[in-house]
Amino acid sequence: MPDFDFEALIHEEKVHRSLYTDPDIFALELTRIFGATWVYLAHESQIPNPFDFFQTKLGLRPIIVTRDGDNQIHALYNRCTHRGATVCRQAKGSTRSFRCPYHGWSYSIAGDLAGVPWREGYARNHKEDNRFNLARISRVDSYRGFIFGTLNLEAAPLVQHLAGIRKPIDDWLDRHPGGKIAVCEANRMKFKGNWKLAYDNSADGYHVIFSHRSLLMMENRFSPDDEKGMSFYKQHPDDGPIRVHYYGNGHHFKDKRPTLANHPGALWQIEGKHPGMEGYEAELREKYGKDADYYLDLAAGIPMNINVFPNLLILGNHIQVLEPLSHTETATTWYGTAVVDEENALNGAVDAINALRMRTQEQFPLFGEVDDLTNFEEIQVGLGAEEDPWVYMDRGLGLPDRFTEQDGVISGPATDEVFMREYMKHYKTLMMANPTLSISRGGEN
Repeated sequence: MPDFDFEALIHEEKVHRSLYTDPDIFALELTRIFGATWVYLAHESQIPNPFDFFQTKLGLRPIIVTRDGDNQIHALYNRCTHRGATVCRQAKGSTRSFRCPYHGWSYSIAGDLAGVPWREGYARNHKEDNRFNLARISRVDSYRGFIFGTLNLEAAPLVQHLAGIRKPIDDWLDRHPGGKIAVCEANRMKFKGNWKLAYDNSADGYHVIFSHRSLLMMENRFSPDDEKGMSFYKQHPDDGPIRVHYYGNGHHFKDKRPTLANHPGALWQIEGKHPGMEGYEAELREKYGKDADYYLDLAAGIPMNINVFPNLLILGNHIQVLEPLSHTETATTWYGTAVVDEENALNGAVDAINALRMRTQEQFPLFGEVDDLTNFEEIQVGLGAEEDPWVYMDRGLGLPDRFTEQDGVISGPATDEVFMREYMKHYKTLMMANPTLSISRGGEN
């Protein structure tokens, strides 16, 4: 592995193209980022019951997130300890054990070795040795339903790692009854580009009016006031109320809520048209009267972009997960979310609300994300120009009046690149570290 000089590759105003094009840097990221820091794995609603499981990744490592009979959550390597075959080949489900299809070794939902066929052919009893349990991520924790894992025993606790980004997450959740959501089905996409291109874009307000022109036109095709969706970017966004906030540890938040009118129904008022919405709206208004505005606001996407480094992006009603596949390929999954109304606080309106929320999956994920993925792929092509090595991120740099810093939070216009400069500083710190990664086998590392 080459010895990289990240001080020379990452400057305050620019980064070197090799961060996106070098396979050896990508290989380092798999340990120093997708291993040594807390990485989003799954949501608790995806394994709601004992013995449920859900497949995910930690970098390139295949992982099964499980809930055992005592409601404890585990993150198991999807790799048979015997010869390395995957033991689980379904995306999700419920089971009390996993059996390797290759030689039949079986494991409990918690990863403990349960059985070895024809064990009389072995001189030892593998079940008495923890080395033969499934490997598992050594530290797993969750924050308000979001499950994270790290292999770094020296990493700060999850709550400390999330730091100030917890407040936007709390706000996003607490608009729902009981502060809960359930993750639903997803739009799954891939692009031929480095994973950081998506994170570079996650709080970028500079590109919207240029890259998403067709989306803005589509959202406002029946709106004479041009007020739907992201149309507020058309009106001097440099001087507008939208701000991006950097919280440290690579996390940042673009807050578009100041563009909303201050009355019930304001969110629904800017929701773009989608098939069937008029019928649901009429039904809710007829049945619930003035309360319908609140219910319709729950159906609309809240204008928040919450970005948890390195792979969790929360925006609107959606949860986007980045999955690096190689230095030039990334999978991006957009999960829908549903309102959970355990106490019937919504008086029976939850099904109609959730039907409308799922239709919002047809808006930005399908009409807007394709714009971004095209940009990412074309950037990756452009970065093949070796003689032009720098990627610049200096918008707003040297203009101190555009920014504020309070309690460690740096804030600036959503059209500036301060979030990218700051997260790249954190990225450099991680890439210059030499962490020790440890797996667990159930009681021993």
